[in-house]
Amino acid sequence: MKCGLRPRSSWRSAALLCAFAFLPGCGSGTTAPVQSIEEFENRLEALRSADHIAGISAVITNGQQIVWSRGFGDADIAAAHRAEAATVFHLASLTKTFASTVILQLVEEGKVSLNDPVSKFGVIVPGGGAVLVRHLMSHTSEGVPGTRFAYNGDRFGLLDSVVSRGGGVPFSAALQQRIISRLALTRTAPNPRTPDFTVSGLDRQSFESNMARGYTYGGGNFTATPYPDYFGTAAGLTASALDVAAFSMAMDRDLFLLPATKALAFTPATSPSGEVFPYGLGWFSTTYQGVRIIWHYGLWTANSSLIIKVPDRGLSFVVLANTDGLSARYPLGDGKLESSPWARAFLDAFVIGNLKP
Repeated sequence: MKCGLRPRSSWRSAALLCAFAFLPGCGSGTTAPVQSIEEFENRLEALRSADHIAGISAVITNGQQIVWSRGFGDADIAAAHRAEAATVFHLASLTKTFASTVILQLVEEGKVSLNDPVSKFGVIVPGGGAVLVRHLMSHTSEGVPGTRFAYNGDRFGLLDSVVSRGGGVPFSAALQQRIISRLALTRTAPNPRTPDFTVSGLDRQSFESNMARGYTYGGGNFTATPYPDYFGTAAGLTASALDVAAFSMAMDRDLFLLPATKALAFTPATSPSGEVFPYGLGWFSTTYQGVRIIWHYGLWTANSSLIIKVPDRGLSFVVLANTDGLSARYPLGDGKLESSPWARAFLDAFVIGNLKP
């Protein structure tokens, strides 16, 4: 396992030029699958430069093992702190995968039903028709509930009340008790800019010292940018790529949910007319060249993220970034994972191709 490699000058110019030639809008415009781990790392570094990201952390798991991990670029440009696999990033909407797990635990315990109207939990949603818990979780609450998919983080955030009223404690406390403490994750906590951070029991200054600084890119330069000061079911969790991978592997071994409940979360929602949507309950569920992929992305101010799970292969890929560049250019909210060159780099090499991590 490679973790936190640090040299600034390890990328050969020729390798980067070759990698750039396969990026969208460069060279031939096609992508050739990489044939080695070194080529895969070169591809990620080229993508980081092309998408104007200061620093990223990435992890691959196979079964119940982390088989590759490392950082690229800078977690803090001014301080010359390199990004490492253990660096903490904002997860943006990857928070939804954790929130979904908490809510589905409440469903298993009989405290919440997916068919409960959200009004039962004090949630008032504009428009006609009864909006159910499953509608908010599957992004099918707009228009006639259950009839169309429209990714909407604000509406997903209304599930805060479902957790607090259904489970009896705020989402931050439920998440800490049910997932973070259970896995002994020390680099995962609610947004340190919010009061919810206190549930972690961690020292705020120490935690923030290991956090990547947020940036926006423009005019050829990176500008340090404050992170949002929100935490809830829709966004705001912070974690290292290693901790997100630990959560992913725990999901794979059914630590948090019964197999049938997890299968429900990973099953695409459908309309009454039979239209299949690209989202289950807190997770996107689509296919890539005939292979079922479970995934989610994050996108917000000065941060972006991606997790890809391939259940049939036991593989997962986590990437976290300290600008919005990992997601901003791609229509991931429409369920189009194939639009992301980051996703294709992993899937073409390790899933469609024969490269072993």
